[in-house]
Amino acid sequence: MKKLVLRLSILCALLLATSAAAEVVTVYTSASFAPLMLGDGRGIYPDLIGYLNRLKPGGLTFKLQFMPRKRLQVKLEDGSINGIVIGMMPEWFDDVEQKKYLWSAPFSTDRYALVSLAAKPVSPDAPAGLVGASVGVTLGYSYPGIDGWLASSRVLRSEGPSDEKNLEKLLLGRLDCVIVAESMARYFIRAQGMSSRLHLAILASPPTERRMLAPHSHAAAFEKIAPVLRKLKDDPAWQRIVATYR
Repeated sequence: MKKLVLRLSILCALLLATSAAAEVVTVYTSASFAPLMLGDGRGIYPDLIGYLNRLKPGGLTFKLQFMPRKRLQVKLEDGSINGIVIGMMPEWFDDVEQKKYLWSAPFSTDRYALVSLAAKPVSPDAPAGLVGASVGVTLGYSYPGIDGWLASSRVLRSEGPSDEKNLEKLLLGRLDCVIVAESMARYFIRAQGMSSRLHLAILASPPTERRMLAPHSHAAAFEKIAPVLRKLKDDPAWQRIVATYR
């Protein structure tokens, strides 16, 4: 009898372990730039995953995994993605009505900025100075709220592989200005000690809202984390984390 009880106990333990392993949710990101993702494993996105893992909403745990943007979009569109996605906007996926995917409340907001050399500043409020200017944008990105301005200002778009590469080209004098998220620009300027070399101007546009996106096949997991994300803006602990990257 004791052997039977022991075997049943071991079997239950194995079943519980298997169940727990099945509760890990993969969170995908295509971001590779600061302050969202840093080379040392820190960043706003890893910190948010750590925050969720401390809370374990609904018993879930989460792991963050990088996936290139094009591949990520393809897997979302063909329904083969096995997880949820961090840091996206409905406008980037032609889902303004939020019907194709499940969308959380924004967990952070940002704005677009125009970065130029301090020795040769470019102002979005001086249209004449923009005509023919080369502006660095990231390949494959859309810029909701300023795409129209880009088209009407008659600047020359120069597509680069990343925001960092565009800023490097700016510093080398190969671009007149670069469009990046304000948070990224300010972090780069502070981390690289570039306050005297770079000029930053905020573009007039709606705020960029970073959200979690989930395919409808992951509704069960999404419903467990959505209430947590909705309360982040009012959580002092999370706000202290975000403040370290400003």
